[in-house]
Amino acid sequence: MSTTAPANVTRPNSPTTDTTSIVTGRGRTLRRRKGRVEPIYYLFLLPTLVIFTLAITVPAVMGIFFSFTDSIGIGEWSFSGLTNYIAMFSDPAILQSYLFTFGFSIATVIVVNVIAFLLAVGLTSRIRFKTGLRTIFVIPMVISGIIIAYVFNFLFSNSLPAAGAAAGIPWLETSLLANPDLAWVAIVIVTAWQAVPGALLIYIAGLLSVPGEVYEAASIDGAGKTQQLTRITIPLVAGYVVINVILGFKGFLNAYDIIVGLTNGGPGTSTRSVAMTIIAGFNGGDYAYQMANATIFFIVAVLISLLQLSLTRGRNAL
Repeated sequence: MSTTAPANVTRPNSPTTDTTSIVTGRGRTLRRRKGRVEPIYYLFLLPTLVIFTLAITVPAVMGIFFSFTDSIGIGEWSFSGLTNYIAMFSDPAILQSYLFTFGFSIATVIVVNVIAFLLAVGLTSRIRFKTGLRTIFVIPMVISGIIIAYVFNFLFSNSLPAAGAAAGIPWLETSLLANPDLAWVAIVIVTAWQAVPGALLIYIAGLLSVPGEVYEAASIDGAGKTQQLTRITIPLVAGYVVINVILGFKGFLNAYDIIVGLTNGGPGTSTRSVAMTIIAGFNGGDYAYQMANATIFFIVAVLISLLQLSLTRGRNAL
């Protein structure tokens, strides 16, 4: 009487199992191919797919379609071809909004990452009350952008000029928000104040992932704190820098609420972002024209994303 050994079953941990190997007691190997996905996965995917399609994909496709028309958002419309796209490339207001948006985004990314990295280094060092300080520095992250903007609007318009007058500083006696050349500086300051905590948390996670033995070995070799920072810390958290730059730049391109609360695009149109220009056009009856602007802005954002992915491809971000 032969004894059959228990079957040895090997199953990959993927919901879409390609093969299942069964080794029988007589040394025969049976392979069963499974090329289908379990229905339960479609059940979980379907609601999200439907909501995303109805809320994102369908409106986007409709918007791109109407960008080739003369529609004002309601009523009758007719096709106008590339008229809207040709007109926007010679519109100084739109060109100014792109120039401001990209300049503001680049400046804010630099400010946010420098401050967040320095704070992260300090909050992961051996200092007292670092847990409480981490909590304090994260508070701006949970406050609404429009509320922050209104608070800083009061500070820039009243408190800061009063302090400048008392200290005898002429350029500070007037509000930065009323100066066409300096209003963008105030927007960068307020945006950075809110954005630093998010970048700070990512940098803290990156710094805590660096093994302590690396610093101990560097200390034994005679490396000072500055050398450890420049030759060990920064190279090892470079992936986290890439993450913060990509997330920050994409977020700042869509700047809207803080700018509305601070300057509402002024003085004049000197601080009007692309998002503000598009929304103002929707409210002013330039629906098709601003949909063309939104389409171009979407293409630019996609190209920037592809460029960033190509620059970071092959790097271990984490």
